[in-house]
Amino acid sequence: MDTLGEIWSLIKRANEVVEGVIHRTPLVQSMFFSKLSDNAVFLKLENLQKTGAFKVRGAYFKISSDLDRCRKYGVVAASSGNHAQGVAYSASELGIKATIVMPEHTPPYKVNATKSYGARVELYGRIYDEAYEKAIEISKETGAVFIHPFDDPYVIAGQGTIGIEIATSLASTDYILVPVGGGGLISGIAIAAKKILGNRVKVVAVEPKNAPKFYQARVAGGPVSVPVSPSLADGVITKSVGELTYKIMSEVVDDVVLVDESSIAQAMFLLMERAKLVVEGAGALPLAAILSGFLHGMKKNIVAVVSGGNADLTTIYRVILKGLSVEGRAARLSLLLEDVPGALHRALGVLAKYRCNIIEIRHERIGLDIPSGYALVELVFELPDKDSLSALVAELRSQGVILSSPLHDER
Repeated sequence: MDTLGEIWSLIKRANEVVEGVIHRTPLVQSMFFSKLSDNAVFLKLENLQKTGAFKVRGAYFKISSDLDRCRKYGVVAASSGNHAQGVAYSASELGIKATIVMPEHTPPYKVNATKSYGARVELYGRIYDEAYEKAIEISKETGAVFIHPFDDPYVIAGQGTIGIEIATSLASTDYILVPVGGGGLISGIAIAAKKILGNRVKVVAVEPKNAPKFYQARVAGGPVSVPVSPSLADGVITKSVGELTYKIMSEVVDDVVLVDESSIAQAMFLLMERAKLVVEGAGALPLAAILSGFLHGMKKNIVAVVSGGNADLTTIYRVILKGLSVEGRAARLSLLLEDVPGALHRALGVLAKYRCNIIEIRHERIGLDIPSGYALVELVFELPDKDSLSALVAELRSQGVILSSPLHDER
C-alpha cells in the first residue's frame, strides 16, 4: 500500500476543503533569528491560526470527510489543549454536536475556551490517557465519531496543508523544523513538502528532552512508550508517537533534535521581545533548536513552524522573568538585614542608585533559618544592564548586608 501517495492525495483534497475556513497563515522572515544563526530563518505563524493553533486544519478536514455520520451522531475527542479547541470550533462551523473529554485538572481557561466554541466538556480522569479511554467509551456507546489528535490519515492530511503553503510560498526552502507530539503535524508537512520540492528539502523533528518519544522510537525501530516530565512545551508531551505517524516519519523525516527547558523559555522570550509574538512552548521548539546552535552558519533557508500561541498568562509571566534573568536584565536576591528601622530603606537605596526597578518584594521575620534580630528580604528587580549587578552586590556587602543566596542566574 502506498501510504504516502494516498495521504498526499488527501492533502490536496484537504487544501480545497479548508479554503475559506482556516487562515492561510503568514510566512515571514525573522531578521533577529536569521542574524543569530547565520541563516535565513522564516516563521510559519500558525499561532495566528483560528483557535490559536494548527489543530483546526486536521479537525475540520476529518469531520467534513464523514459529514453525514458526524451530523447524525456527533463527534467526540479527548484533549486538554489545542486539539480540543480545534475540534470544538470545526464542529461548530459545520453544525455538529461535539463532546470533548478533558482531564480533571485541565486549567479553567482551556475548559472555558473549548466551551466557548459550543462543545460539551466532560472532565474525566487525572491524565490524558484516562480521558482518551473515556472518549473511546463515549464513541462506542453513542456512535459519535472519534477525532484522533494525530494518528489518523485525514487529520494528518489536514495538517499537511501547511506543507503546501510553505512549499508554494518559499520554493527555495532547505530545512523545515517542526514540533513533534504525536507526529501528525510533521507527517503531513513532510509529505507535502517533499512531494512539491523533492527530497532536497530536509524535514527535522524537534522535541523537548522531557518527552523524547520520536528520538527513542528511532533508536528502537518502532514506537515506544517513554517516561515524560513536565515541560513548557506541554502541547507535545505524549508518551509515544502513533503507529501510523511513526511509519510515515520513518520515511520522510530526516533528523530529530532534542532541546532543553532553558532553550524553550529563551525562545518564547525572544519571540515576544524581538518578533512581538506570543507563542506557546510547543510552538517555540523550532526556535529553541536554532538557539541551541542547530544548523548554525549553514546559510540556508530555514522554515520554523510556530505551531501555536495558546500560552497561559502565568506561564508567560514566568518566561518573561526567566528570559530577563538569562539576559542579565533581571535578578533575584535574598538579603538578611538587621531588623532595625532604616535597614530596608538603606538597602533599597542601593538598588535605586543603580536604577533598578523592583518587581516583587517579600519581607519575613519568622522562620527557622532566620537568625534572631534579623529579617529576610527577597527581591526580584529589573536591571539597566548586565554589569550593574556585581557593583550593586559589592556595595550591599560593603554596608554589611548579608546575601543569603544570590540567584541572579537560575539556569
